Parts: sequence; structure tokens; C-alpha cells
Amino acid sequence: MPIHFSEKDKTFKLDTNNSSYIIAVYEENYLLNLYYGAFIPDSFVPNRAMRTPNASFSPANPVIGEHGFSPDTAPIEYGTSGAGDFRIAALEIENSNGDSVTDIRYTGYKIYDGKKEIPKMPSSYVNSDSEAQTLEIYAEDSVTGAQVTLYYTVFQKYDVITRRVRVTNGSMKKMRLERAMSLCLDLPDMDYDLISLYGCHAKERNIERRPLAHGIQGVESRRGSSSHNQNPFIALAKSGADEDRGEVYGFNLVYSGNFSALAECDFNCTTRVVMGIEPQTFSWELKSGEYFDTPEAVMVFTAQGIGEMSRIFHRFYNNNLIRGRYKTEKRPLLINSWEAAYFDFDADKLVAFAKEAKKLGVELLVMDDGWFGKRNDDTSSLGDWFVNEEKLPGGLSKLIERVNAEGLKFGIWYEPEMISPDSELFRAHPDWCVRVEGREPMLGRNQYVIDMSREDVRNNIWEQMYNVLSQNNIEYLKWDFNRNITDAGSALLPPERKKEFFHRFVLGTYDLMNRLVTTFPNILFENCSGGGGRFDPAMLCYSPQIWASDNTDPIERLYIQFGTSMCYPASAMGAHVSASNRTGYDTKCNVARWGTFGLELDPTKLTENEADIIRRQIKEYHRNYELVNRGDLYRLVSPFENPYRAAWQLVLPDKSRTMVTLVTMREECHQHLIVRLRGLEPNAYYKNEQTGEVLSGALLMNAGLTLTNTAGYTGESVAIYFERV
Repeated sequence: MPIHFSEKDKTFKLDTNNSSYIIAVYEENYLLNLYYGAFIPDSFVPNRAMRTPNASFSPANPVIGEHGFSPDTAPIEYGTSGAGDFRIAALEIENSNGDSVTDIRYTGYKIYDGKKEIPKMPSSYVNSDSEAQTLEIYAEDSVTGAQVTLYYTVFQKYDVITRRVRVTNGSMKKMRLERAMSLCLDLPDMDYDLISLYGCHAKERNIERRPLAHGIQGVESRRGSSSHNQNPFIALAKSGADEDRGEVYGFNLVYSGNFSALAECDFNCTTRVVMGIEPQTFSWELKSGEYFDTPEAVMVFTAQGIGEMSRIFHRFYNNNLIRGRYKTEKRPLLINSWEAAYFDFDADKLVAFAKEAKKLGVELLVMDDGWFGKRNDDTSSLGDWFVNEEKLPGGLSKLIERVNAEGLKFGIWYEPEMISPDSELFRAHPDWCVRVEGREPMLGRNQYVIDMSREDVRNNIWEQMYNVLSQNNIEYLKWDFNRNITDAGSALLPPERKKEFFHRFVLGTYDLMNRLVTTFPNILFENCSGGGGRFDPAMLCYSPQIWASDNTDPIERLYIQFGTSMCYPASAMGAHVSASNRTGYDTKCNVARWGTFGLELDPTKLTENEADIIRRQIKEYHRNYELVNRGDLYRLVSPFENPYRAAWQLVLPDKSRTMVTLVTMREECHQHLIVRLRGLEPNAYYKNEQTGEVLSGALLMNAGLTLTNTAGYTGESVAIYFERV
């Protein structure tokens, strides 16, 4: 069994196929982390409870005495504030008497097969109870009555452990959560590099790697969403670890709002990692008997390098996070109208797009922003989710019938969490705007944020959406979110609950999304936030794909897609071919095919040669759909490390077929290039589909593939396929 409790050692041992995690119940019922790393058969690691105290400045529990144990230095499993542990806390509670001292101790446990859902929040799941096992550890603060349940679910086959926490008020008085993190992990050294994904709009998820230093470091978002600027992912890689070797810990938060992912290195040169809801913009009042659930955190360890960490996340998310019809079913290849027409379209133009797109092999037409209210630019009508019949005479049904008659499915764009000052909805309900009393709310893209924390607001938006979706043959929906949240407040929240707003907003968004996917399970749902501003695991629970970036330039996309692939699978990565002129269409297609693949252009303006290239590339997309959507990814040459080229490889899980893609970002004077492949069977032979050459897997991985003078000029690329023979 993957989870075992040793009565002899008073330890919980959590095992995946290649990793072990050990928790001890120490004296006075302190919960300590003894080990997390490569698999070991032992259930106890000696001498891990004791670390050098900072003289008398590391306080001792008076019952245990001053014999080397101090909460200030011990590897506490879930650190709390004010009771001797001065490091960054995972839990901080303001008690009814106004103090914030919290000290939880072990009271019991439960082990069972399967995994529970988190009420009102997205999380990973099991396809059957045999797929995972869950440990619940119970702890309590005997003074305040705060009860804490630590949840650990072990997905043995995937080398994944998920974690979350429930805090219950077991007292008769109110208490206030000031901080409730989803995970806390103490590691016995600090010889790691911190890897994170930073960026901005149109330049998302750049890979940044820096050595840990003494003090607190990490990433956060206070923007009301997981954001373009930082992603809720971090990794700790041993110094010197690379794509293929070395110890790596990966952490990803299944949450779409404000988050914090921090590492603190103390005077003992040990490291504490915490991840969860960002505490500065959060608090939560708990009355007697009420509880609060944190979001889920996904935790990965591998000794096989950064690339294997990524592949573990990819396999796990494809199998146990993404859900619904399009988890496994082939998704239709789409063309989106945005970069082709922006707001300037009518029914005839869209039908013309559909007619030409069908000739290319496209299967679905998406009508983007501009179809509703009186929307002809970005200054009006968000919140008025009824058809603009001046632009689309006869309504959606007539347009959809015409598009369907051309042989294409039909999709639509929404931005449900926003409201325009110039809209019928705002004029009727100005209090539905997110705002604080006495302040004029900030604008972003000429719009306000609508108060998703309110049930009446959600019901109104849902009714409008339902009227459109239930009466028309719509088979795809793009959900957008085009600004961050300022002036965070709700007219319905009393003063003592104002800091609950951000989390309540996220829960409201999840509620509306859940209504959508359960009521319309056959609609393909794609998430977007000005591109990749909400590219997080929680969104993948509702939409199997997320628009990776509004930047569709193929060279810039290399950086975005390499960064995204650190923890998110190719199946989730929205990637389109646009009219960007930095490269030819072969390279545009080769880059976009590392993702969902689609078109973001006016098909009526393509030359015959351009159309021929796209037709050929679309055939390649269909032929290699499983390779991209279920294959293992190997990052061979990273644009973050090589200024001239980028290369990646996808391999089917049974190693029978592989695709290698090379892109020249800019020319260099020395053209000699050898790329070593990965993930093949050394003793098998593979046929190069383009040349007919048959080479062993060992040769391709050790001697490598010689690509000298291949795709040697700026903007050129090549995709090479090998089939096992």
C-alpha cells in the first residue's frame, strides 16, 4: 500500500513508485517531516528532529526541555505562528481574544482508498479508488479549539502527492484565519535553485532560475488572478540539475486567484517551502463549527531532472485533472475571427471565413468579441449577453445554420466576469461593479469587474448565457478575463469580511464555470485571460485547453511554450497560426503544432501557396494528434539557453513514434549542429519518414541527429518524424 503507519516508529510513510515522504509524531505530539525524496524502504530516518538551536533564542517546549529540540529549528510538518517557530508560517489564526498564537498537535489519522472532492473548488480526481490512497492527519490547538486536517493523496504510479488543509472552528467563539497555506515542506538543506515562471501580457511564463539565499524568496500574485506576471508554480532543483539528471521538487497550486509560493532559508541552512492563498489580501471568519478548505497543491519529486518533473506533471494532468468529453476525444481544429476581423465583422464575412477555412481542413469557426449588445469596440456592452442583431440580422441561429452548411462547427466568445460602464446591465445595477464605497473604480480596457462573489450577479449572467447556449448549436466557448481586479470590494460584504472578497470572487467564478460544464458537457471550453493570464491547474479542471498567449509570433511563442511546458501539457496549450510575417507558414505551423493548433487569420487573404502549406500542415496535425496530446515531451534545446535555436521532441508513450522539431531563431556563423534525441528504445530501430534512413534508438540518443545546414536561416524550421520498425 502506498500509505503506511508504523506503530513502532510513530511515522506515516507515503510512497510513490520512485519517491518517499515520511511524517513523524514526535514528543508532545509535534508533527515533523523526516524525509521527502527518492524512494527508501525505511519508515524512519534517525536524528531528523534535532537541528542546531540558535542558543537561547530558539525557544524550547517546557515539557520536552532544552535538549536540542526547538520548534524554531525542527522540521515542522505544518508550521504555525507565535508558538516558537519563527519561520514563515503555514497557519495563522486570530483568536477570539485578539492574539494570533497557534500551536497544533497531532490527535489522530485516517487512511482510505480514493480521494475526496473539495467542496466548491476544483481539484485532481481519481478514475477509480484503486488509483490513489489518501491520508488524513488530525491536529488541534487545545487552547483555541482550532482543528486542522492535513490531507495527503498519493498517486503512486505518477510520483505525485497532492496536499490540502481544512481548518475547523471547534470552539464556541469566532476565530479569523489570517493565513492558511495548502502545503508546508521543510527540507534539510538549501543547495537548490528556485525555478519560477515570470512574465507579462504577451510575454508569459519566462523561465527564471536563481540559487536560494538566506531569507524569504519566491513569487506571488495580488492581482485577483493567477496572472501573467507570475504563475502558481515553483520548482527547487539541486544545484547542477538539468533536463536529464538531478533531484527536483515541483509544486503547483490548483487555484486561480491570489497566491503565494515562498521558500525561506534559515540560519541552519535549511529550507521551508509554503504554497497557498496569498495572505496579505486574505482573511476568513469562522464561526463555531464552520470550516475553511484551502486549494489543492500538487507536489512532485524526481531524481531524473527537470524534464522528468515536467513529464510527471503532464501525465498526471492529462489523466487526473483535465476531465469531460474532450479529455480523450479528439478536439475540433478551429479558426478564430479575432486577428482576422477584430470587431469589424458581420454574418457574411464570418461565412466567407468558414467557406475558405473548410477548404484548408478546419473544423470549427469561432466568433470572437463583438457579437453582443451594441459592441463595436471595447468601450461598451460587456454584461449585455444578447445578440447584436444590427451586426447579425436574424440572430445567431441563422448565422450558425449558414456556418454549419459550410461544414464547420460554431463557437463563441464570452467575458462573463466583466461589465462595461456603457451597458444596460451597469445602468440597471451599478452596485454589481466591484468597487469600494467613496472611490471611483479604476478602468482596465474600458471595463469594470463584475462582482462574482454575489449569487444574484452569477444567476443573472448564467441566465443570459443559458438563453444563448441552449437555443443555438454552439459547440465551443472561449471564456476571457481581460483585466486585473482593483478596488476589491462587494456591496454585500460587511466590514469584518472585506478581506474575504478575493477568495469569494474566485469561488463565484468556479461556481459559474461548473454550471456551464455540467449543463453543456458537449461544448469544448477554452479558457483565456488576455492570453495566458490565468494559465493554472484550476482552469484545466473546467477547460481542457487554455489560450497560452495573445502573442502569436512564432519566435516569441517558443519562449512562451517552453516556459508553459515546465508543468502544463501540450494538450492544454492553445497555440494558433497567425498572419505574423516574421517567419513563413511552415515555421508558424511547426510551432503551433506543439499545442492545440488552430488558425488566427483571415483565410480569404491567403495566397494559394500559403493555403497549400497550411493544408499540408493540417494533415500532419491530424496524423500526429495523439503524439502531441499524449506524447512525452523532451526539451532538447531551450531558447532560454541558446540564442540561435530551439528544439523539442514528442514521443508516444509506447515509444513507437517520435517527432523532433527544430527552429532557427537567428543565424549563427557556425552551422554545425547535432541534437541528441531522448525517450526512445535503445535497442529498437527507427525509420526517418522523410529520408527512409533506419537508425537505432541508441544512435539517435547517444550519437545524435546531425542537423548541420538544416533550417539554417533565420525563421526556418524542420519537423522530422521517426517510426519504430
